[in-house]
Amino acid sequence: MSILTEKFNTPYHSAPFDQIKNEDYLSAFKELIQKSEAEIDAIVNNSEEPTFENTIEALAFSGEQLDRASNIFFNLNSAETNDELQKIAQEVSPILTEYSSKISQNEALFNRIKKVYDQKEKYSLNEEQQMLLDETYKGFVRSGALLNEEDKEKLKKISMDLSLKSLQFGQNVLASTNNYFKHITNKEDLAGIPEAITEQYAEEAKEKNLEGWVVTLQYPSYIPFMTYAENRELRKELALANGKKSFDGGEFDNQNLIKELLNLKQQKAELLGYKNYADYVLEERMAKSPTKVLDFLNELLTKAKPYAEKEIEELKSLAKADGIEEMQGYDHAFYAEKLRKAKYDLNDEELKPYFPLEQVQEAVFGLSKKLFGLTFVEKNDVPKYHEDVKVYEVFENQESGTNSQKPTINNDQPSTSFKALLYVDYFPRKGKRAGAWMTSYKNQYQKDGENSRPHISIVCNFSKPTKDTPSLLTFQEVTTLFHEFGHALHGMMADTQYPNLSGTSVKWDFVELPSQFLENFCYEPEFLKTFAKHYKTGEVLPDEKIEKIEQSKNFMEGYQTMRQLGFGILDMNYHTKVGDLENLSVKEFEDSYTKATQLYPVNPETAMSPSFSHIFQGGYSAGYYSYKWAEVLDADAFQYFKETGIFNHETAAKFKILLSSGGTKDPMELYKNFRGSEPKVESLLKRAFG
Repeated sequence: MSILTEKFNTPYHSAPFDQIKNEDYLSAFKELIQKSEAEIDAIVNNSEEPTFENTIEALAFSGEQLDRASNIFFNLNSAETNDELQKIAQEVSPILTEYSSKISQNEALFNRIKKVYDQKEKYSLNEEQQMLLDETYKGFVRSGALLNEEDKEKLKKISMDLSLKSLQFGQNVLASTNNYFKHITNKEDLAGIPEAITEQYAEEAKEKNLEGWVVTLQYPSYIPFMTYAENRELRKELALANGKKSFDGGEFDNQNLIKELLNLKQQKAELLGYKNYADYVLEERMAKSPTKVLDFLNELLTKAKPYAEKEIEELKSLAKADGIEEMQGYDHAFYAEKLRKAKYDLNDEELKPYFPLEQVQEAVFGLSKKLFGLTFVEKNDVPKYHEDVKVYEVFENQESGTNSQKPTINNDQPSTSFKALLYVDYFPRKGKRAGAWMTSYKNQYQKDGENSRPHISIVCNFSKPTKDTPSLLTFQEVTTLFHEFGHALHGMMADTQYPNLSGTSVKWDFVELPSQFLENFCYEPEFLKTFAKHYKTGEVLPDEKIEKIEQSKNFMEGYQTMRQLGFGILDMNYHTKVGDLENLSVKEFEDSYTKATQLYPVNPETAMSPSFSHIFQGGYSAGYYSYKWAEVLDADAFQYFKETGIFNHETAAKFKILLSSGGTKDPMELYKNFRGSEPKVESLLKRAFG
């Protein structure tokens, strides 16, 4: 029997990483699928009339162990993968997809669900129960429950193919990223790069048993090089390598895979009665339709482009002074940093000593305490999947709490309740994909009188400490940590009855609100002064630098907006106009639909689509616009905090209700309950462009 199929004998029944072996997974999945299928059979074969409790509720709580095993496996496949794990993923994914299809196309089960749904007026359901019933019914219909047998089989095969191909897409991007590194032996080639970064490159060279320095395509290595390296030819070489990820015609090329994925999505949409995949996706989003999304993106494009063009003109004048007649994309970060220094006398390297990782983490912990009554205690007896990972118990002051679990009295302190486990994993390594994300190892739910609390994880790729310095964050990395912690708060504060409506289980274009909202605090002087302190001297970040951070908040905002709009417009067109790819290459399609957002000459040797993991591996297919959509929400929400005071307890209490409610209510209703009105796009425009 696999450890994954037993009840975990660990603190808080946390994932027993120290006991799991790779060979455990396949057998565990097969056993847990059988167990979950038995639970479904029990629902289907119940001789009693279908009711909300014996059908809808029973289904919501089924498959808990399988869900936990899946969370463990796939989270590790992102954060600590290896060749063996990736091979297992290729075997496991179709098995899980088949299981999922089997449930969603179980006619007898759907008949029971439909019977409850058709008679819902006779049940006295509360708001959350009503939402669960509606979402369950819609979920089955959207998974093909109303299709005939032949079409159900087609849909099942499409879903399995999508699962495998999206997995392959991500593995190709990771392999392509890891496959490249630039070995530098001449120190002059590092001119302009701060010493702390060159130390990092030296460490990377040592890890590869090489003399000199090594630059990789991992963001903590790549971005500083593009920002500071004076050697333009090397910047060009690195940018080309980055732009060719999975776009070089080699073993890890994703171009054909993109076409296959998009065609499969289109087939799925048509089979289910939708014009295209975007229509299918957006039916379940706040935005509702591709037309509304494109109107939203194009409205922002019209307003942002003049600002962006003005920003680029400033950079071009700097480049011209260096003899560069035609500025290229690989010059942007370098000259943007020069301009920022000229305008604000501020660069990442002079700020980094004020932002050691541990201080920044303590700041976000402290903010959570001030706003929501949370405290964090490191726990060393919870198993971890890597030595870099730390685990914290999260407690809530009952006076500010929602439902609690076994209060503990700590002498004169207010009684507290256990709220969540939080895993943090901050540093890059070979087996971890790039970027930063929040995820979950265990959902929150209430059952049999117990409020079962969630296990949440934050994964980032910050610079590792060296022998001489702690991990020092760029200001952008500070905002990244706050961003992911906003997602984590959404998970940790969850207080719903059903696991599938808990935490971040909300509409995709609502999920970024808490994360982007929390970033705003990084720019507030009142808050910055509490934690931005030099790691050697303890000196508080000087007022003039804080003022410059405030002033630089919207630095290159036009450019960044255009970049995000380009991604969003491209995504929406991929999922509404897949037929165009019959006559166009991926590169031609990309260039065509991002043309209006491009601010630099397009390089014929590079394309971003083959490494656009958000939409071809992650959950942002026909949903990348969500980032900008959520910016409207977060700008409007933080404006409310500014009006009432950024630490105002009443405002925070209202936001806490929004966080804890998960997907139990329509997101616009949740937002209006918090804010008192619908969000206004003017809040974003005011914040971005004044």
